[in-house]
Amino acid sequence: MIGKYAGVYARIGKNVRNRRRALNLTQDQLSKRTSKIDRAKISDIENAKEDFMFSTLLELAHALEADVEDLTKAS
Repeated sequence: MIGKYAGVYARIGKNVRNRRRALNLTQDQLSKRTSKIDRAKISDIENAKEDFMFSTLLELAHALEADVEDLTKAS
């Protein structure tokens, strides 16, 4: 599924990683801020290796104190 939308997933992954680093969080610390996302899944999302549901994006945005738009926009 990622193939067709690889650029979008890569952009979201980059934005998640940049926001996490701006907050000085490790992937493990970020996972603990969520209710259901483990560190490995965060790594896969950041590296555009994981297809994920919109609810996962909402959960990450909340944990990163960001809007979904911030995580999906082109930089």
